[in-house]
Amino acid sequence: MLKSVLAASAAVLAFATPAFAQDDAPDLEPGLSAPEIDFTEWTLDNGLRVIAIQDEGTATVTTSLWYEVGSKHDPEGRSGFAHLFEHILSRKTENMPYNMIYGLTADVGGTRNASTGSDRTNYYETVPAEYLETMLWTHRERMFKPVIDQQVFDSEREVVKEELRQRVLAPPYGRLQRFVIAENAYDVLPQRRPGIGSIEDLNSATLDDARAFHQAYYGPDTATLIVAGNFEMDNLRALVDEYFADIPRRADPIDLTIDTREPERTSPRSFVATAPNVPLPVAGSIWKGPEADSMDSVVLDVISAIMARGQNSRLYEALVRTGKAVDSAMFSAASEEGGYVASFAITNPMADADEVDALLKAELEKLRTGTVSAAELAEAKSELFSDSLRRRETARGRAFELGEALVSTGNPRAADDRLAAIAAVTVDDVQRVAAKWLAPQARVDMRYVAGEEDPSAYANPVPMPTFRSLPEATGEPLSVLPDGERQAPPAAGTRPAVDAPEIVEQTLSNGIEVVAAQTGDVPIATMTVLVPGGASTDSREKAGVAQFAAQLADQGTADMSAQEIAARLESLGASLSANAGRDGTFFSLTAPVANFEAAGEVLSGIVRSAQYPQAELDRERKRAIDGLLVEMKDPGELAGKVASLVMYGDAPYGSQSGGTSESLAAITREDLIEHRQTWWHPSETKIIVSGGIAPAQATGLAQSLFGDWTVSAPAPTPPANPAGDAQPVRTVVIDMPEAGQAAVYAAVRAIPRDDERYYALELANAVLGGGSSGRLFEEIRTKRSLSYGAYSGFADRADDAVLAASAQTKNETADEVAQIFLDEFARLGTEPLDEALLDRRRLYLGGSYARSLESSSGFNGIVAGLMQQGLEPAEAARYADRLAQVTPRDAGAAAQELVDPDKATIVIVGNAAAFIDDLRAIRPDVEVIPAEGLDLSSADFGLED
Repeated sequence: MLKSVLAASAAVLAFATPAFAQDDAPDLEPGLSAPEIDFTEWTLDNGLRVIAIQDEGTATVTTSLWYEVGSKHDPEGRSGFAHLFEHILSRKTENMPYNMIYGLTADVGGTRNASTGSDRTNYYETVPAEYLETMLWTHRERMFKPVIDQQVFDSEREVVKEELRQRVLAPPYGRLQRFVIAENAYDVLPQRRPGIGSIEDLNSATLDDARAFHQAYYGPDTATLIVAGNFEMDNLRALVDEYFADIPRRADPIDLTIDTREPERTSPRSFVATAPNVPLPVAGSIWKGPEADSMDSVVLDVISAIMARGQNSRLYEALVRTGKAVDSAMFSAASEEGGYVASFAITNPMADADEVDALLKAELEKLRTGTVSAAELAEAKSELFSDSLRRRETARGRAFELGEALVSTGNPRAADDRLAAIAAVTVDDVQRVAAKWLAPQARVDMRYVAGEEDPSAYANPVPMPTFRSLPEATGEPLSVLPDGERQAPPAAGTRPAVDAPEIVEQTLSNGIEVVAAQTGDVPIATMTVLVPGGASTDSREKAGVAQFAAQLADQGTADMSAQEIAARLESLGASLSANAGRDGTFFSLTAPVANFEAAGEVLSGIVRSAQYPQAELDRERKRAIDGLLVEMKDPGELAGKVASLVMYGDAPYGSQSGGTSESLAAITREDLIEHRQTWWHPSETKIIVSGGIAPAQATGLAQSLFGDWTVSAPAPTPPANPAGDAQPVRTVVIDMPEAGQAAVYAAVRAIPRDDERYYALELANAVLGGGSSGRLFEEIRTKRSLSYGAYSGFADRADDAVLAASAQTKNETADEVAQIFLDEFARLGTEPLDEALLDRRRLYLGGSYARSLESSSGFNGIVAGLMQQGLEPAEAARYADRLAQVTPRDAGAAAQELVDPDKATIVIVGNAAAFIDDLRAIRPDVEVIPAEGLDLSSADFGLED
């Protein structure tokens, strides 16, 4: 099925959170309430703001430092510099050698990262709560004693360039999202420049620039420390004083304020942008938008939801449901000084792009000059409140929602105030704001089509302003202290005692197994329904049936149409997803607890009586085929499809779960109904409910929704030997000359979930490619800067899985990455694994697992996965113990037997001319297959008669 390629545009934008007092806010409607974010705030004498969010229900703590420095502060000629500096800052300090931060987080069961937006840069970690002091020490080091040297600068600049290739140049719509829109959304604000920068500006940057940037902008007086999780308040205050109170303010501070504001646009204009890997054209418009702390920004979020959120939205009805567009989007991107609104559609290749553009404009004009209904307004509010509830399920989520709101408004209560403002939006507000901000004369119309890359074609006619340059750095740079002189990180404190949620199990009279657990107090819950009948049940001729049956199930039931289902769920603030894995199908419903029963009634009807109306099937089939065109232009997506095919051949697991153009065209309505009736059987169904709902209420709800579901057909039998026989070792290159980057896979045959070696291989794989402390990441990113990231993993399967290492790199180094994969496979199976290393990897895996269990979606995903493989839900609580039983000999033996480089198949998708000769020196027997016209229905790619 088609993945929404337009939704990703909004995901990379700063979250707009205006500030408004709640005193005069009206009462919220039922289902539209969210608990306020409870916090304590204080400020040190040096200007550091501290915000503490306590949660005794979690065993973790999140420390995050938010600097009011973002990409809008990039110096003249240095676009992307704030983001580059974000990469630099965590690498070294006086007391932390290169990348020590990875070990201090991953090796204790935590995780870390950093990100840059237009208004801020944040650095954050979530670790077991006993490591709070350790994390505060690392933030002190990075704020006060960073080492910014040539090694770090050169290495991270190359990594950022690979990130740019991966996020911007390789995906079909990456340039649109990162380059084209911002260039034309702004005229004079610095947000006009791409936050990730350009290869040219990154190449121009120097080490002196980095030191100057740090001295100008980084200090306690530009930062907010947010600590969220399980801690004692008095202890936190003492630790903050100990580690931050003596850090001086910036010696020569640069004002962070940007006084410039966008002038009103009074004349429309248009442009056509081209890029080499665009499979489907885009038509749309851009307007300037208000500042983040304005009421108009809130209303624009509501408008965007009315226009483009879900299948009951106006643009979906006018463009997608009519078959004119493959996808549509509208979003408001706000920042402190001003933002923009964008609305656009990916055109059905059989439709007329001008007609699609006209329909899009007509809907926008109807909004601007007409009115919205009370039902549309209520639905949009429900959706936005549910978004907030999902974020607030965990302490980390609350910290991020508060932080994002704070940096764009200066108000720590802005996230709560925004919800009050959303509740207060009226129909008149919508009409007023639409008329003001979406005027035709203020519009920039755009097209994005296939062609040679030509930035001049979409260049804003307003000359790019000259932005601030920074004074040169002063003083001598710091360096890492020698061994013996470095201060050691603080030891772990006392681990808090936290009770795990009680898991309640019940079997309904029709055989359905129900699992319930209250994983939190925030009033939102998730119900996951697991049924048999995954993609392995598809015939090769009709690959995609299981996925279609799952994803089209909400397009009509025995008593509700697709429109009625969408309207009902969206009005309740509910979200429904469905996906067919290899071994089964998952339906997952998340909704506010107040609306959970009503949303569950819709889910029950979908699972029990999906009808797949012909008109809906025809439309969604066309969208899916068009979506394949997008995926086939993305090196990473295509490499995954090819790897699955060559590893499993013609066996059931080798089928393309999303289908091919030919197989999708062959699927009938009868196929889908037969699949549902055969495989979605109550006696084989599992239901998992978790979140802010009591187990008794959850099991009672499962009984009322599914307890009377019966069918006359016998229970289905899963396919035998779905993995088939092991396939020959191959080296396959899919030649994509226009690829902005190469995707590299190395894969070996692995084991099923019930194999006794499962945990041994799990631990060995963590050594190989588990996160940023895995060997692949260390060798490929940290040491050589060849990729933004390199990882490995294997899925839980009923039959043999595939363990695959993957990375994306510039085309010229694809062969080098492939060789590193093979070398590390060999090292894993031949070099003894010591107990200390395995202990660190056990903590890494156990911590990741525990964090997932804290949210309702994460808990359900883990438990559903276990139950799909015939394991009991309580196994979720035994994960750490199972890993502890694995010896170094066990892990080494599993690696030696299974992760053998001589058994590894290599798949590379990219511009073959850039690496093929060097690859042949590694593997002489290389198959080179053109990406154009690639046949994914069989392991020979249709090249053999």
